[in-house]
Amino acid sequence: MESIWKKTIEMEERPSLAGDMETDVLIIGAGMAGVLTGYLLMEAGREVTVIDAETIGSGQTGNTTAKITSQHNLIYDRLIQTVGMEAAREYASANEAAIREYERIIEKERISCDFYKCDAYLYSRRGAEEIKREVEAAERLGLNAEFTKDTELPFLVEGAIRFTGQAAFHPLKFLKAAAGRLTVFSHTKALEVEEHKVRTAGGTIKAKEIVFACHFPFLNVPGYYFMRMHQERSYVIAYEGVPTVKNMYLGVDEDSLSFRSYGDYLLLGGGKHHTGICEPGMGYEFIQLEAEKYYKSGREAARWSAQDCMTLDGIPYIGRFSSGMDHTYVATGFGKWGMTSSMAAACLIRDMILEKEPVNEKVFSPRRFHLSASAGTLVQEGMTTVRNFTKKWVKLPEKHLKKLETGKGTLLEYEGEKVGAYKDENGQVFLVSAVCPHLGCELAWNPQEKSWDCPCHGSRFDYKGRLLDGPAQQSIMA
Repeated sequence: MESIWKKTIEMEERPSLAGDMETDVLIIGAGMAGVLTGYLLMEAGREVTVIDAETIGSGQTGNTTAKITSQHNLIYDRLIQTVGMEAAREYASANEAAIREYERIIEKERISCDFYKCDAYLYSRRGAEEIKREVEAAERLGLNAEFTKDTELPFLVEGAIRFTGQAAFHPLKFLKAAAGRLTVFSHTKALEVEEHKVRTAGGTIKAKEIVFACHFPFLNVPGYYFMRMHQERSYVIAYEGVPTVKNMYLGVDEDSLSFRSYGDYLLLGGGKHHTGICEPGMGYEFIQLEAEKYYKSGREAARWSAQDCMTLDGIPYIGRFSSGMDHTYVATGFGKWGMTSSMAAACLIRDMILEKEPVNEKVFSPRRFHLSASAGTLVQEGMTTVRNFTKKWVKLPEKHLKKLETGKGTLLEYEGEKVGAYKDENGQVFLVSAVCPHLGCELAWNPQEKSWDCPCHGSRFDYKGRLLDGPAQQSIMA
């Protein structure tokens, strides 16, 4: 399953690292956050090297809906209540500035990436009270927001908030151009990180500054990011032959869709769930059922999914990795807003490395802990982790392997080992370890994507056991 972005561009292949080297700034991760950070530092005259375990844009950047917006669901009323007016204003300002910075780079580099300005809407079909509170909060923070009931959607809404001056684009076209002059090594996985040194299979890189821009930091200690984030899956289907929309829409109700268009395609998103907890009616199934209500003649052109890191308080972790690591930085926890947050992170980390003392450093600081904003989520995540460390295993004798249903994954005990089993359409059975190598949680089968997912911290593996998403760093072949 490839996104519409991956189907419509061929990304440049870069060589792997072959030998030791030194650089001014080393960035781990060649997605949007890593490339933007590298671009801005290169623009400021710093020597930058970027490494990636796969290739440029092979991770979450290629699976986004590619909205560039400061409208991040119902966030501003909550931020004012939990972290205060000043911090909420800094959050809004950083994301508004990110939109303008995209425009600046696109104009300066003359990047053809289907960038266009539009409005972004949050809508509700059930009630308008939350929408109205968000409008009031946004206005207090100086954002261009207004209440409306007029939309392009194929149904009536009780209320919507309209943000003006937002944008959308083709993320991989932009990324390819932005990475053009950067030194990037593909298939160069970071294995160990010490102070000013990163060891890879191809050699060791010494750097004055190191930036983790690899979606989920793979270092457990220090930082303890695995205790402060969970991961969610979200899904998109691109339809053709149906009416498109000029603007971008996101429903705030639990069972709602997101809408945006790319050319003649209508991109419908939804069906999100906690990674490792995929039940019937979620994911692509949800989008298909909803689409059938409004678009009878649409044809599916592409489908894809993304993995999002969710922080305890809904604010990304951007800044110094941890206490005592003054020359190591991190950008993670972007939630569903990776494009805008990537630019906000790149600007912030650039300024920190250049010692410009950014005004919004405090609100995004990874060292923060907002008890009022985080307490409920922390308890919920702790319960999820405990549940999945103590679940009972399904035990099936070897003879039952022949009775496995085709196309389904099952947890079982086989030859004394706890494994996951999947039978493909040809009757071949694939056995993998059912224990996540990150911290030992039991994996769960995701029938939407035929993968083994970790409910504790979000690592994912395909049915053959190959690593898809971290923080795990190794595969699970049985």
